[in-house]
Amino acid sequence: MFALSHPHHEYPLTGDPTLRQLYAGLRGRISRRSFWLHGVLGLSAFNVVALALFEIAGLRPELAKGAANLLVAWPLLALSAKRWHDRDLTGWLAALWLVPVIGQIVALVCNGFLPGTAGENRFGQAPSR
Repeated sequence: MFALSHPHHEYPLTGDPTLRQLYAGLRGRISRRSFWLHGVLGLSAFNVVALALFEIAGLRPELAKGAANLLVAWPLLALSAKRWHDRDLTGWLAALWLVPVIGQIVALVCNGFLPGTAGENRFGQAPSR
């Protein structure tokens, strides 16, 4: 069940990731397309809905914004780690999202615009799309 196929994996992640693996797991690689669809569009839409629901529930706007942002923090870091893996770099670089302005710009450019490595790298097979 837990065969070591690579030192960075508890078990191999092959094929398209499940939603759980995509948003919560730190293993594997994703494409720029997946990052934009799930990380930018999907999490932005979720953030807007969560913010609205928190405000409807009566939370102060500042508290509602903080709570909504907290809900998307881990999924964004997980998706970003996979994008760094696609470039054959450590997933710890996802922490750049936590550095205001400059770190966030660097993370967005590297995750959203720079291509990953062709073929298999130390983090697994190239994403399908």
